[in-house]
Amino acid sequence: MVYHKIGKIIFEGPTMIIVVDNKKYRIDLLKQSKKLARSSEKIKKNYIISPSGYGIHWPDIDEDLSVDRLIGIKHHIPARMQSHKKLS
Repeated sequence: MVYHKIGKIIFEGPTMIIVVDNKKYRIDLLKQSKKLARSSEKIKKNYIISPSGYGIHWPDIDEDLSVDRLIGIKHHIPARMQSHKKLS
């Protein structure tokens, strides 16, 4: 699991500006969560960051977003850790 240091989170309409590991990102919420993008400012500002910085949860709308997904990080899973199908 990757740990992140989450800094400031600001909302400007359907855009979220988030500081992750001292880098600033502008996130188009319409591409990540239409439910969150269309929520009121009060709902957007009521979030919980996981202790590891792995994700963000909005309890009022029961929405969870992965920080890695928000900032475009994709993790490579080594072949030895991927499940293999058995041949019959």
